[in-house]
Amino acid sequence: MPADLSGTWNLLSSDNLEGYMLALDIDFATRKIARLLKPQKVIEQNGDAFTIHTNSSFRSHLVKFKVGEEFDEDNKGLDDRKCKSLVIWDNDRLTCVQKGQKKNRGWTHWIEGDQLHLEMFCEGQVCKQTFQRA
Repeated sequence: MPADLSGTWNLLSSDNLEGYMLALDIDFATRKIARLLKPQKVIEQNGDAFTIHTNSSFRSHLVKFKVGEEFDEDNKGLDDRKCKSLVIWDNDRLTCVQKGQKKNRGWTHWIEGDQLHLEMFCEGQVCKQTFQRA
C-alpha cells in the first residue's frame, strides 16, 4: 500500500538548491531570495488524488494531480516553464517525471520515520530537502 504523505510539513534542510536552480536557469536575485526561505508544504492526499501547496513568504506554488495520469503543469512562479508531468508510485515513493524544455527533470517524495524527504532533479543537478511535520 502506498505511503500517506498527507500533512503540513516545515523545511528542515536543503542541500544543493543553488545547483538545482542554476540548472533551471533561475536568475541570480531569485536564487538569492530562495536560499533564505523556509517553505511549508501542505499535502492533501485522497487515494491517488493529490494537492500539494508549497508556501513561503516570497512565492507559493500549487499542483494538483492524480497518480498515473499525465497532466499539463505550469511552473509559474518557479522557473515559468510548462511541462507534461506524470506522477507514479515507486514502492512508497511518489515520483514525478516532467517532460519539457529541461532534460531529466522531476521530483520524488517519500517518508522516513517522521520526516518527509524531497529530491528535485534537473539536468544532473539534485536538490535534497527534508521536512518535519508541523
